[in-house]
Amino acid sequence: MEQKQWNRREILKSLGIATAALPLTGSMPADPSTFREIAPGFESLGKKPGKPLTAIVIGAGSRGWGAYSSYGLKYPDELQVVGVAEPIPYRRERMAKAFGIPEDKQFVTWEHVFDQAKFADALIVTTPDELHYGPAMAGLEQGYDMILEKVIAQTWEECNDILKLAVKKDAIVAVCHVLRYNAYFKKLREVVKSGSIGDVVSVQHLEPVERIHMSHSFVRGNWGNSEKSNPMILSKSCHDTDILRWIIDKPCTKVSSFGSLTLFREEMAPEGSTDRCTGGCAVERECPYSAKKLYLEQRGWLGHLVLEEVNDQTILRELNNGPYGRCVYRCDNDVVDHQVTNFEFEEGITAAFSMEALTHYGGRRTRIFGTEGDIFGDEHTLTATNAVSGKQEVWDARKAINSGSGHGGGDHGLVHDFVRAVQAKDPGLLTSTIQVSMESHLMGFQAEASRLDGGSVREISL
Repeated sequence: MEQKQWNRREILKSLGIATAALPLTGSMPADPSTFREIAPGFESLGKKPGKPLTAIVIGAGSRGWGAYSSYGLKYPDELQVVGVAEPIPYRRERMAKAFGIPEDKQFVTWEHVFDQAKFADALIVTTPDELHYGPAMAGLEQGYDMILEKVIAQTWEECNDILKLAVKKDAIVAVCHVLRYNAYFKKLREVVKSGSIGDVVSVQHLEPVERIHMSHSFVRGNWGNSEKSNPMILSKSCHDTDILRWIIDKPCTKVSSFGSLTLFREEMAPEGSTDRCTGGCAVERECPYSAKKLYLEQRGWLGHLVLEEVNDQTILRELNNGPYGRCVYRCDNDVVDHQVTNFEFEEGITAAFSMEALTHYGGRRTRIFGTEGDIFGDEHTLTATNAVSGKQEVWDARKAINSGSGHGGGDHGLVHDFVRAVQAKDPGLLTSTIQVSMESHLMGFQAEASRLDGGSVREISL
């Protein structure tokens, strides 16, 4: 076979970098075959538990079932689910069958869990956003440690209530900032900390949500309305505020933000459209957001639909009656589809963050500029260039992010560290305790306050 000859344009293409993105002078990346591979798998200071951690899952949807409790199916010697609270029968029964949960430990709603005395080590709270506060507070009162899905709660005051009770009860609360447990982002932080680009001066960070993801989750779905859930900067992008705070590793002091909802509004609905894609819509076949095409024909994004069995009949039932069959221009959504936010950190470090929902691609892009060089990463490859020496290093994250669990392995990585932290009674084995996560939440709350106030500069002080 003829050996592939890599030219400069092909190298840039393999890195996901436009030709104009790198200077025309200075050293270029080596042959991609020399890229260092970011190793998949877990890293932890803690020891493997001597017996399984027992947990109650509150909310057995896609996160409670697929993201976190699935760790126990893969590693039953580390995690055992012994209780479940879930109002949708087939989801509750699925969890009970998988873990052999007795009938008296299967509950319809979260309140029923706490009618009984404490019967597990921890809770996994993966209810909708508006139902985080109640089970978190009740669980802490009974002495449970917990994994708490982000966003912590719907208001800053509620977040503080949970924090104060966690401190009072000396509980370990892991907030699901799962990107911290992803091999790519851990490597990004490691490279920054190594000093290879000097001291951090500024960061540019882009979250391209991808338009179908936006239409599914943040228009039709659970996170489309800020009153029922949270603003976009929190419900989607608190991952990003958290990663910025984690990588820069300095307190954030100021924020300003602008953004709005441009596309998914009723006045943008095409002529001939109807309230539902199954309601005789005249433009359904041409619409890129057709629920019939996405869910029925392509079988995409079905995890949030209430489907005991997946077939044409059950999917059509949901499209005719449930939220995911609605026209994307005729929903009750109000969260933004684009938002720019500027942050200032101590020592004058700045970060510019952009959430863009209307992209044809996903995968966060990050540029970090230092006193001696810069870093570019796109969740596939990571390139660090020292501008003084000309040395350049490239890491390949593709194997790492496609192995294990969701979020590039971050979902199971969080559970892995949580199990060890609870066993050792050492929250220091976690990087996303509630104490740590509060600041990035405040960054989001203040960014949204700024956006609603026309971009005014808001102070951030814990």
